[in-house]
Parts: sequence; structure tokens; C-alpha cells
Amino acid sequence: MSTRTMSVAGSFYPAYSQEVVEMIDHWNTILQSHANEWERFNALRGRAVIVPHAGWVYSGFTANIAHRVLSNSHPKTIVVIGPSHRIGFEGVSIANTGTYQTPIGELSIDRVLVNDLMEKFELPYFPQAHHEHSTEVQMPFIQHYSPTAHVVELVYAYAKPSQIAPIISYLLDQSDTAIVISTDLSHYYSLEEANKLDAICLEAIRNENVQELHQGCEACGVIGVEAMLSVAKERNMEAILLDYRTSADASGDTDRVVGYASALFR
Repeated sequence: MSTRTMSVAGSFYPAYSQEVVEMIDHWNTILQSHANEWERFNALRGRAVIVPHAGWVYSGFTANIAHRVLSNSHPKTIVVIGPSHRIGFEGVSIANTGTYQTPIGELSIDRVLVNDLMEKFELPYFPQAHHEHSTEVQMPFIQHYSPTAHVVELVYAYAKPSQIAPIISYLLDQSDTAIVISTDLSHYYSLEEANKLDAICLEAIRNENVQELHQGCEACGVIGVEAMLSVAKERNMEAILLDYRTSADASGDTDRVVGYASALFR
């Protein structure tokens, strides 16, 4: 089988293993300096998270928390679902390859689950759709925290939440399978306006309220988020916000910021 090779290493995240590990260790050192939060994150368990996907310099701290918390449940397979930023196509594409390349080693793709999903949900494989950063930036985190886990990559473009929700529900029925929903929040507003818009997204996630999500949330992965919220509500899962910040925290630029959040469902 072929390998899903890295396409944004060296731009969205480090291309070399030592730099990947150093960044993750740096963020965890910051977390450890806040003892209460460190203990809280280490105690949380859940099988689904929402995670940002910008460059690690901007959103990595927020993403790291979610991946660290997700690893507490020791999933055997992690399915990453993210929006396409490069090409448009109908529906959802699944990476039908054998391995997934990261700077710190290759992850094995869960071939049994891939074949199962392709058959059950009639999912195609569009190779060009999988040069996608929204999913790829999650993989080094998975390799770091869950090196023995298998992965599955799903990328959607012109899809409806109603197409993705059944997939999420089916995955949650599989034991030892976890889900990563990839999205950033508002893009290129002032910090004040971004905080207002992102607050809508955060409240919708916290309340698992799809209608609230459509009152101004500008998440680029809103389709995946809506699908996750509908499934979580149906299954009486609890949503826990883990972290929120904007690119201004890293860049100092408050004129054009991007919002990032992470959340856990248990």
C-alpha cells in the first residue's frame, strides 16, 4: 500500500522530529506550571475532541491540550475529520493508503476500518484532497501521544452535516476508536470582533446547540462541528471546553486574528 506523505511539514509544523518533540515538551512545561489545569487535563477522559488546525506556532498550544487529553483514553484507532481548503468536491473522501508519514515516524492506517467505512458509507478516495493541512497537522500529535494507534483520515468539501453525523455515530459504536474534529474559528477580524464571533461558537459547543452555531459562528470546519454536536446531543455526551485563544497571543497582531478552540466530548 502507498503512504500518505507529508505535504505541509516545515510550514504548518516542524519538519524534523527533534523540533516536534521540543515544541510539545515546551507547551507541556507551560501547562505543568499551572498545577490545577495540569491535574484537570490529566484526569479527563473522552473519545472525541474538537481541535484547531493552523500553524503550530499559533494554534499548537490549544491543539496539544486536546491531543494530550484524548490520549488518556488510550484509543487504538483515531479518526481525523477535517475540511478541505485546497479543492472542492462532493461529499467526504477517505485516505485509502497503508501508512501516514510524520516527522517522528509513520502511523499505520486502520485498513479494516477504512474498508468498512468505504463500503458502509460509499466513501470515495480522492488523492488530491489529502494534501490537506486541517487533518495533517494533527498527525504528529497522534504519533507523539499514541504511537501504537492506527489512524484514518477523512476530508470533506461540499458535504452536509447529515452526511458526516452517521459516520461519527458509527465510529463511536466501535470500541477503542476516537474522533478528532478539525476546525479553526473566525478569520481576520479585529481581536474584539473575533472574540465576539468566537463566543458564539464556544457557547454552541458548550451547549451542543446546532441552532446557536448558526447565529454567527464562522468556523471553517463548521460542518464537522455541527455533525459532532448533533451526535453528542443525541448520545447525551458532555461537552467540555479545554482552551480558547487567538493568533494574537502568539503574534501580537490584534488587527487580523484567527480564533482557535479545543473541546472534549465524553
